[in-house]
Amino acid sequence: MSPTPSAWLRRFAPATPGTALDLACGSGRNLAWLAAAGWRVTGLDRDTAATAPLRAQAEIIDADIESGPWPLAGRRFDLVVVCNYLWRPLLGDIRAAVEPGGWLVWETFADGQQSIGRPSRPEFLLQRGELLRVCEGWNIVAYEDLFENGAKAETPPRFVQRVAAVRPP
Repeated sequence: MSPTPSAWLRRFAPATPGTALDLACGSGRNLAWLAAAGWRVTGLDRDTAATAPLRAQAEIIDADIESGPWPLAGRRFDLVVVCNYLWRPLLGDIRAAVEPGGWLVWETFADGQQSIGRPSRPEFLLQRGELLRVCEGWNIVAYEDLFENGAKAETPPRFVQRVAAVRPP
């Protein structure tokens, strides 16, 4: 994965920094960009080796959210970022983590990816329109469900779905 932050995030992150959650932050490509832009970032991931260098830039929560409890119950953020991650049992928790008036910026692999590579298991691939359903009742600022041919160096060929949405106040 490229250390370059997500182009979708760069395009839709609000201009005024506040609190941000980078869910499944990994080695912190998006977290570092947000922190440098003045956001107070919380990174959440289970890979403690990947997150160890990020502790100087952000609050880091080490947790396996697929087999343990949601560690952010009751916390809300002005921006929630999810890139290249999908675990459907957490959809409600992710929605609840967005402050009213806050943003959800999400992009991950979509159905069709299994025809060209990994991930290939259906539980890790968004179905047609799924992010729109996740954001039902919210203000959809932008949405894409497409195949990227890999023309840009930062993104290999992939099927991807993206949404930028604002939770109603």
